[in-house]
Amino acid sequence: MDDTRWTDVTLHGGPLDGMTTVVDADDPEPGVGILADGCSHPGGRSWYEPDADGVWRWTHDIPWDAM
Repeated sequence: MDDTRWTDVTLHGGPLDGMTTVVDADDPEPGVGILADGCSHPGGRSWYEPDADGVWRWTHDIPWDAM
């Protein structure tokens, strides 16, 4: 049985501002890297993580070869 609790979050800032995605609410180190056309590194990911208030904010872009 899968006890993982999934939840929808809205992303704020960066190239995916306003997009909704699904994350694991029980992840001890929450964060998500998503392919984005507006990423500053072609083929890279835009990284989002929750701030102290639980709002998922863009923090930086990651080059594809750093993944």
